[in-house]
Amino acid sequence: MDKRKVIEAYRRGFLTPQECAQVLGIEGPHLKRMLEDFPLDPRRAASLENQPASGLR
Repeated sequence: MDKRKVIEAYRRGFLTPQECAQVLGIEGPHLKRMLEDFPLDPRRAASLENQPASGLR
C-alpha cells in the first residue's frame, strides 16, 4: 500500500496513530518523524522541491 495514502487516511482521522504505524510496519516514534517528512498539501511538496539545498542537514 502507498505510504502517502496511509498517512492521508491517518490525517483524515480514519486510522489511529497505532494503526497507521502498524500498516506502515514501523514503530510509533518513527511514525512521528515520517509524518514530518510528508507535507500536508501536495502543492507544498512541489514548492519545496524548488527551494535551494542550503540549510539541509
